[in-house]
Amino acid sequence: MSEVAVATTALVAPNAAAVPDVRFGPDGLAPAIVQDPADGRVLMVAWMDAEALAATVATGEVHFHSRSRDRLWRKGESSGHVLKLASLAVDCDGDAVLVTAVPAGATCHRGTRSCFDSAETSAEARASAAATQGFVWLETLWSTIASRAAERPTGSYTASLLDGGVDAVGRKVTEEATEVLLAAKDDAATSTDATRAALAGETADLLYHALVLLAEREVLPSAVIDTLRTRQHA
Repeated sequence: MSEVAVATTALVAPNAAAVPDVRFGPDGLAPAIVQDPADGRVLMVAWMDAEALAATVATGEVHFHSRSRDRLWRKGESSGHVLKLASLAVDCDGDAVLVTAVPAGATCHRGTRSCFDSAETSAEARASAAATQGFVWLETLWSTIASRAAERPTGSYTASLLDGGVDAVGRKVTEEATEVLLAAKDDAATSTDATRAALAGETADLLYHALVLLAEREVLPSAVIDTLRTRQHA
């Protein structure tokens, strides 16, 4: 794995998140609503206790408390359809948890994307999910980059780039843009799964470093989105 891949993986390390303060009920449980960050679709509702919440934060995979089995339950432990944690939030009363998570396959045991999908709408819902590109997840990446910029933790690759100033980050953006071009040319010459994966990987590195450059200059990505919107019909 490249230095950049390691750094990008570290950016989204699950244990970087703090366990939110939840007011559990008399039975030690709180309802947990799971939402897909790609489009806001509610996927399921289950129950969490303190153990499940801590396990979710520590592993980056969503855990619940199974009331029927009275034990900790990692979603997807038998089906493989795990939920990858994106963020956690609590409601205004602190007694319910909103879990945004990226599903690896169907969330419902019936094979549907959401537990709220009927048999008639499940095919339509799966098609809708397939049509999204997951750009909403970039909010998580930006949040972590912004945190590194503010806190500058020792050992952080992102912080070391930012400490080098605009020239250090700018050089990496230029390097990664060149790598994207070379990977694209390789794929154009002979397109294989390997060349397409390489192009995706180099593009990921370019996007990451471009976001770091914005953070170094204190320019919000929303300004970039606003500019793209004005050019949509150009």
